[in-house]
Amino acid sequence: MSAVYDATMAGDRAPARPRRVIEESWHRLMARGIEPDTLPEPEVEGTTLEELRQASGLMSVLDDLSRGLESLIVEGDNILVVADARGRVLWRAGSRAVLGSADRLGFIEGAHWGENAVGTNAIGTALMSNSAVQVFSAEHFARSHHSWTCAGAPIKDPRTGHVIGVVDVSGPAATVHPTTVALVDAVARLAESHLREQHNRTLNSLRMVAAPILARIGSPALAVDPDGWVAAVDSLPPHNRIALPREVAPGRLLVPALGLCDVDPLPGGWLVRLAADPEADGVGAQVALDLRNPDSPALQMVGQVGGWRRDLSLRHAEILLALSFRPEGRSAPELARDLYGDASRVVTVRAEVSRMRKQFVGLLAAQPYRIAHSVRLEVQYPADMMRLLPTSTAPVVHAARIEPPNPQPLQGGNA
Repeated sequence: MSAVYDATMAGDRAPARPRRVIEESWHRLMARGIEPDTLPEPEVEGTTLEELRQASGLMSVLDDLSRGLESLIVEGDNILVVADARGRVLWRAGSRAVLGSADRLGFIEGAHWGENAVGTNAIGTALMSNSAVQVFSAEHFARSHHSWTCAGAPIKDPRTGHVIGVVDVSGPAATVHPTTVALVDAVARLAESHLREQHNRTLNSLRMVAAPILARIGSPALAVDPDGWVAAVDSLPPHNRIALPREVAPGRLLVPALGLCDVDPLPGGWLVRLAADPEADGVGAQVALDLRNPDSPALQMVGQVGGWRRDLSLRHAEILLALSFRPEGRSAPELARDLYGDASRVVTVRAEVSRMRKQFVGLLAAQPYRIAHSVRLEVQYPADMMRLLPTSTAPVVHAARIEPPNPQPLQGGNA
């Protein structure tokens, strides 16, 4: 194997051909002019590790991955690594000794291990080939990695079919075993199964919300999640999924499978109705942030055919209240100051807003965070402003209690 590597890198005739997946990887790298002995140290992302983890979509399957591959790392010879869709290392687990060896290679949390960054390896090459890969010793493009073996498998989001990450087991070359890649691949499929079950539960929740609304409408309509997966349908042929644009807003929308439709937001998705009057303009959503009951903040949304009401967590009520005061929007540091009095808590803010945008699709826009332009928001305050969210310690709420705002509805993010 070393002889094949040396001859190939020197441009000489090799005594044998490498495996096809390895050969294709080497050719990709050599075509880019990358030299195996001059690869830079793995680049560490400027984005915080916690932000990468939150954005990966892999948080909920981490336990499945750890349990499924525990037998390979319990002896201390290998490490378990989970990377995101770009090959950035998000989590590692293993003995101190093998983690120390990985550190010397720059195989650390936050480092970029895509194929173009560090050459042929199980993480980057699994992403490029879209399949499970085992890379042994001299099959690595970088000579400095020849003392290692690794096996990686991509994890796909069952909702979109897109790869969202890679699970990898790596260790000294002497620990190689031909069944490792099969086990890693099986665990990746287990993680996908967990994601699929999660998605089914989400669709079931959306179905419960949508069923009474569909019954009231009495005309062709669908309830779909943000990716277009159908939770419920009435008076239309069955659909598993409809094509939705990347950015959807309440109002009128051309849906390829259905034609012109009116779209209203639902908790966790959209209500899509065939347009009764194709010439009429769509009407945005009417939303009320109800803070009149000090112990039970709620969000009430009214569309063209009815509405729904949902209780809010204290934090989500605080976020909506803060954004109602700033129609132009708030950056993550600004919103962190509003909620915590600490502009550095951007990771927590982004995670909370992300959860809220998934729960109430179409309500919030980003960059900066603000009420979506298609939403008309009215804040309903308690009669005694000192009873405004009484358990809240957020600076923005404290300020509102002392100096009550003028309760005007917001339309399109503007007062």
